[in-house]
Amino acid sequence: MKKPPIIWLNTLLFAITFIGAVVLIPWRGFTHGFDGIEWIAFVVFAYASGLSITAGYHRLWSHKAYKAHASVRFLYALGGALALQNSALHWCSDHRIHHKHVDNNDKDPYSAQMGFWYSHIGWMLREYQASRYSDYNNVRDLQNDRIVMWQHKHYLALVILMNIGLPAFIGWLNGDILSMVLMAGLLRLVVVHHCTFFINSLAHIWGKQPYTDKNSARDNAFLALLTYGEGYHNFHHIFENDYRNGIKWWDYDPTKWLIKLMNWFGLASDLRKVPQERIESARLQMQLLQAQNQVAHLPNCDEIIEKFQAEYELMKQHLVDYYQAKKSLLEAKRKQLTDHNLKQQVQLLRNQFLEQQRNWKSLTAAYAQ
Repeated sequence: MKKPPIIWLNTLLFAITFIGAVVLIPWRGFTHGFDGIEWIAFVVFAYASGLSITAGYHRLWSHKAYKAHASVRFLYALGGALALQNSALHWCSDHRIHHKHVDNNDKDPYSAQMGFWYSHIGWMLREYQASRYSDYNNVRDLQNDRIVMWQHKHYLALVILMNIGLPAFIGWLNGDILSMVLMAGLLRLVVVHHCTFFINSLAHIWGKQPYTDKNSARDNAFLALLTYGEGYHNFHHIFENDYRNGIKWWDYDPTKWLIKLMNWFGLASDLRKVPQERIESARLQMQLLQAQNQVAHLPNCDEIIEKFQAEYELMKQHLVDYYQAKKSLLEAKRKQLTDHNLKQQVQLLRNQFLEQQRNWKSLTAAYAQ
């Protein structure tokens, strides 16, 4: 089968920046050195560009997980140009197709089923999707966003301004233009590129699937450290409109923290969260499936699976009862009603739910390999 034509602009961009970083950064480091301001600029620019992709391109524009003030969207547009991962309109069109056709090699732009290299960077090096971008039909809503369209129209100029002009200006202020361009411009660009590309590649290969096995996405806390919180990818692919990826308070998700912080200051609103009941239900269903798979080889597997199923049904019923009562209590509080019986009922159902959860974990752990 003949391969599509090479996209020489992309190929040269990735090759030159990578080779340049590998050669020029050590050379400048050994012959001249980098000062603290240049390292700080590297970190600040890395987070500015990375978070513009994760909080802006991804959670805001692709999935509409929240709404953002125009000033925030403008900064995302500049940060997206700094990240050099195409315009928001183009990026979001790709990403929505990815979610709609995940793992479909014929339709998913960066299908993980095509291998690590393809999903990481290979899909951008050849014209695999050249015919797809004639009208951007799947991002018509974004075509009504003046900031998105402004960035799309002036993308090349913004890329040059943000990746060369801005580092050069800061370097001039600091007394060393070349070192700042190399550190905050070149090295930062290469590092951010490959860290964010890990979301398409490693996050579909390496990790656990606690919520769904219907696609290749994985949860991986280590990858979250490299991808601004996007490493909890299994959760994201089943609950894509949630503004969070790491749902536990201790999960490293600076994108979530940024969105929440902006919400406190009135710069972000309508933060969307999946009801906890749905999350627990999805997790429970996967636990049942994994437990069934673990005992499938045993001679008495039918008997064990029947026991699993019975405990699963009990667990599910306790889960539904607890969250329904909790919802009723929250509604009563909103109406400024105090119902001590309802509070006691919620506490009782919570204790029963937690007890059944312990029973369920003990049962499944007994057959874990």
